[in-house]
Order: sequence, then structure tokens, then C-alpha cells
Amino acid sequence: MKEDITKEIELREVTVELVGNSLKFKGPKGEAERIFLNPKVNVAIEGNKIILKSLKATKREKKIVGSFESHIKNLIEGVLNLHTYKLKICSGHFPMNVAIVGSEIVIKNFLGESVPRKVKIVTGADVKINGTEIVVTSTNKEIAGQTAANIESLCRITNRDKRIFQDGCYIIHKSGKDI
Repeated sequence: MKEDITKEIELREVTVELVGNSLKFKGPKGEAERIFLNPKVNVAIEGNKIILKSLKATKREKKIVGSFESHIKNLIEGVLNLHTYKLKICSGHFPMNVAIVGSEIVIKNFLGESVPRKVKIVTGADVKINGTEIVVTSTNKEIAGQTAANIESLCRITNRDKRIFQDGCYIIHKSGKDI
């Protein structure tokens, strides 16, 4: 059964600009931008609210409106309070060396390997190393999460018993929840 769907998202301490299909958010912690493109979902700004509207929406359009609403709330949260991911550096067998070189994270001596492992930092993410902890922050939740996942998968162990070889970098805190 088709029905009209309207969602309103209230803005607090954030300025939003609609340029074509792109929403640009500006807040105290930075800026974020995302394209919201769907022919059956209209995005509009009225006062201090973002209006998502779909006329005669099917199940698919209802899901898209809900997804757009979640993305917008995450972007607002990101420009108000940065999205933060924390990773723990665990090295039991060999002393691992983790460093930021330019726009890459380099892990040396992982399980005694002579060739360092490298991964690029996703543009828009800020990475800091504090002792045995890596902190990834960004205004965009997807960029912060992808950077943390890239670091975690960089230390993936194959052909060894994972119960014994527990070396690596593991996500211990995601934005909004502890693991």
C-alpha cells in the first residue's frame, strides 16, 4: 500500500546548505558533505529543519527515506562531536612498531616480518598514535569506520593459529558504543 512519507530532522548548532543534491553541513568541529540522490525522495530545507518527503512511497522508498534520515543524523553528530574509533595495538611475540608516515600507517616487525605492512589513511580522517592506542577521528562516520577497518585488516593473520598468535591492531571503541 502506497502512502506519503515525511520526515523532519531538526538542526541544532549546525548550518546546512543544499546545493543540487548535495547537503553541506558546517559545525563547531568541521564540515561534512554528502550527496542524497533519489528521484522519488525530495530533500528540502525549511527554517532549521531538513524535510525528507516521498509521495506514494513503496517499501523501497520508505527504506531510502529512513537511510537518508540516519545518514543526515550521523553527519550532524559528526560536525558537532567528531566520530571516534579507537584501536588497541597488541604484540605478544615480536615488538611491533606502528608509525604514521605521510598519509600512510606503517607497521614494522609484525610477527617478525622483514617487509613493513602499509595502508593509506582515507582522506578526511585524522589518525593519532598514543602509546599502544590508535585514535581515528573524522566528521564523517563512514570515513572514520573505514580507516579503522583498514588498519585492523592490515594486521590480518593467515596460516597461523589465531588462539596463539593474537598480535595485531583491534578495534576496541566505535563511535557511540564500546565493544
